[in-house]
Amino acid sequence: MLTDFFLSRGATFFASGWTQFAAAFGCSFLIMLIFGRPFIAAMRKLQKKGQPISENVPASHRQKAGTPTMGGLLVLLAILVPAVLFMPMHNAPGWIALASLVMFGLIGFIDDYKKVASQSKKASNGLSPAMRLILEGLCVIVLAYLVNKTMPPYIPAYSLAIGAGIILPLGILYYVFAYFVICGSANATNITDGLDGMLAKLYMPVLIVLVVALYGATRIGFMDTVMFLPSASGLYAVLGAAFGAVLGFLWYNSKPASIFMGDVGSLALGGFMGTVAMLLKSEIIMGVAAGMMVLILMSSFVQTMYFKITRHATGTGRRVFLRAPLHHHFEELGWSETKIVERFFIMSVLFSGLALVMLKFA
Repeated sequence: MLTDFFLSRGATFFASGWTQFAAAFGCSFLIMLIFGRPFIAAMRKLQKKGQPISENVPASHRQKAGTPTMGGLLVLLAILVPAVLFMPMHNAPGWIALASLVMFGLIGFIDDYKKVASQSKKASNGLSPAMRLILEGLCVIVLAYLVNKTMPPYIPAYSLAIGAGIILPLGILYYVFAYFVICGSANATNITDGLDGMLAKLYMPVLIVLVVALYGATRIGFMDTVMFLPSASGLYAVLGAAFGAVLGFLWYNSKPASIFMGDVGSLALGGFMGTVAMLLKSEIIMGVAAGMMVLILMSSFVQTMYFKITRHATGTGRRVFLRAPLHHHFEELGWSETKIVERFFIMSVLFSGLALVMLKFA
């Protein structure tokens, strides 16, 4: 909106993707700082008892009872407004990325609302896992179709790019692949959001990798491992806004958290992350960068499957971890919440560093 306005009046400065990124970042961060406290106060008043603490978490989490949730609503607002203000209005990838944010945010909002309204401490007090996966699947079908439509003619339809030199046509399997990428990202961020400040700290290094991949995709010859995708330039403002919102949210979510992000934020950020990776044909790179989140997600999957298999075989379910997901296992080992978050953050930086190396040399 503003970018188009300034460009129409000859302000070519706004033609730069980095200008759009910086403007959206600054605007988003300011929204979080200015409206954060009033928003938290409003959520505390509306929710009264705040987010119920699940019975499946360590006992140390009981002291967090009463903390308001749904902070993701402000995060989404802080992304949407600056992104729309500073991205080129006729850029399809930018709108698709924002659509994924809204779609998965809506699913998360329904889940959060059911939890807060019921005040049940059971882990299943929101949407059922089956219903949530179905709703996510419907979103993925729409998003995958739109993402494919944005690809330039020199990229085969419904294909997977491995670097810039290997392209694998997937056909109908493209939708299956998209389901694993986008829903996997959404559920990885959702399950990662279990300790104060952890999701924001693990998410930002991945965002940096996506920004570098975006720069490579919009500059011929900068990275031989990245597909040239000039239409992706509209994502600069979107990623800038996301970075500013997540950093601003950390201001209030660092230990001890004044507000939780809730599913409305964690699912939205995950679906957004997966969708942007598909728009940049950087799904594998994103998977490496988000390696710490993937490990957290897999720990929960392994725990559940091993418990079911051993219960069926022996009559008594056994566990691989003291408690899943992975961060709760370390809590049971006696690690402090701060130590877990900081060490997981270090691992996220290392995974993202590996992804950057792959972007340049793989």
